[in-house]
This record gives sequence, structure tokens and C-alpha cells, in this order.
Amino acid sequence: MQSRMKNPAFVLPGAMQSIQELFKAVHAGGVDAATLELVHLRISQINGCSACVDAGVKGSRKAGVSEERLATVAAWREAPYFTEEERAALELAEAATRLADRPDAVGDEIWDRAATYYDEKQLASIVLMIGVTNLFNRLNATTRQIAGAWG
Repeated sequence: MQSRMKNPAFVLPGAMQSIQELFKAVHAGGVDAATLELVHLRISQINGCSACVDAGVKGSRKAGVSEERLATVAAWREAPYFTEEERAALELAEAATRLADRPDAVGDEIWDRAATYYDEKQLASIVLMIGVTNLFNRLNATTRQIAGAWG
């Protein structure tokens, strides 16, 4: 397999630095790093971005996520390894990623469940992680970035 081009964020001057600044803000929002990494991994699984799934597994391990949780994040609803807080973040991530699946993609019930566990700053962190992950998934999948090729 070969990528079609370099990741566009590396092609345009300043693009990657701007994205990295967003990541810094996300990680300063008060959400546990493991939760953010699980959100990233789950979104990347949904979008079929092999480069981001690879990076998500590595980042999750670095954040202390166990092998059981890594192996079952795609089935988090049925697996006993996730806290209620993590479940709320994963549910929000799935809904916000699958916007076209239903008319009210992120319904009040989903939002309210997340807001039960996270304050406004933490919700902003999770929502930004969802957005940035979806951005990277689209950049990487479109240009066929290779899993493990950078970092």
C-alpha cells in the first residue's frame, strides 16, 4: 500500500502547527487522557482510518489503557471495562461522528448524559477531540496514509 500524497496538514505551511495547538487545548480541558484516547480510537474505528486506529492504540497504551479495554472499545456498550463517564464520552463521540445516521444526531439524551459527568470545559475538550479526530480521519483516509508511517 502506498499513500497518495503526504498528509495535507504537512503540505500547507502552518496547518499542522494549528492542529497541534488544538490538541494542546483539548488536553488542557480537564478530561482524563485515557478517555480522550479512547474517544479518538473509537471514532477512528468508525471512520476506518487505519493510520489513526494505529496511533489511537499506541496513544491509549501510553495513557494507561489496558489491553482488555483496547480489545473491546468497539463493543464498549457490552463490555464491563468502561466507567459510566467513559461510556458517556464514547456515546457522544459516536453520535457526533455519525451525523447523517439520524435527524437529531446528537440528541438531548446523549448530550445530557455526557453533561452529567463533564462540565462545560470538559465537554468542550471532548467535542474538540471529536472534531479534530474526524478531521484527521478524513485527511488520512482520503490520502491513504499508512498505519505506523509517522510516529
